[in-house]
Amino acid sequence: MTVTPPTVAAETPQRATRRFRTTKGRETWAGLAMMAPAGILLVLFLIIPVILAFTLSFTNARLISPNPPRFVGFDNFVRAFTNDPVFLQSAWNTFLFALVVVPVQAGLGLLLAVLVNRRMRGVTAFRVIFFIPVVTSIVVVSILWRFLYQPNGLINSMIDTITFGAWSGMDWLNNPQTALGAIIVLSIWQAVGFHMIIWLAGLQTIPEELYEAAKMDGAGPWRQFVSVTWPGLRPTMVFVLVTITISALALFVQIDVMTQGGPTGSTSTIVFYAVRKGYEQQEIGYAAAISLIFFVAVLIIALVQRRLTRDKD
Repeated sequence: MTVTPPTVAAETPQRATRRFRTTKGRETWAGLAMMAPAGILLVLFLIIPVILAFTLSFTNARLISPNPPRFVGFDNFVRAFTNDPVFLQSAWNTFLFALVVVPVQAGLGLLLAVLVNRRMRGVTAFRVIFFIPVVTSIVVVSILWRFLYQPNGLINSMIDTITFGAWSGMDWLNNPQTALGAIIVLSIWQAVGFHMIIWLAGLQTIPEELYEAAKMDGAGPWRQFVSVTWPGLRPTMVFVLVTITISALALFVQIDVMTQGGPTGSTSTIVFYAVRKGYEQQEIGYAAAISLIFFVAVLIIALVQRRLTRDKD
């Protein structure tokens, strides 16, 4: 006599659907729990400040005032472009700084990357030397260069030695003609190592076989760069240009440490002026309007830059 084993009841479609929904629900809640810390920080430190800045830009709010904020419409924006020459000077300084720094820093970083990409003795040491200013605090770098730019500083001493006393240099940071240029030189020197590393990473993604094929076709170093290196660096170029542009437009620390916007506003920038208006002069509403103008300007420049450097395919 054979005993037939009991059959396992087949799972009904309703139970399978219920189990699937339960498992999916657990995964969803687990994902939300892991995302929650970053999401909370994003809301607290990005979304809420942006909404507050947008709201305050249309008011006359002050940092400390017994009177409640009053809605003033577009008065802050009209004031910025018609009745505030310091803002216009700050805007000009900001875009002039970016206009010089972006191509020079990108080009110099590419040149250094090409040089240190060669197989030669001591190349790692050169890479470290060029990258040291990047990992050094920009505040420390600014304080150091402020001493270098003093009338009796190292730069003027070098000029005096090289010219045999024919030119004794100047007070670089207290001269409206040279103050912004001095900060431009400092900024390029401090950040060029970072973009050198980015260019170097892009160079090392280009297959060596392309260079070998170019050599077999008789291409020299310049033709290899134009036909092989530069096309292979296009994605890297877009990243470098966008990051340098945003960083240059957001210039603040060097100004705050070295010149405080002087002399006579020749080094004031949009970010520095907004901070000064908001916290030193307590005009929070007007500072928020300046920040909103800066945000729109950076967004437009980034979009135009991205469009000009996009692939044509």
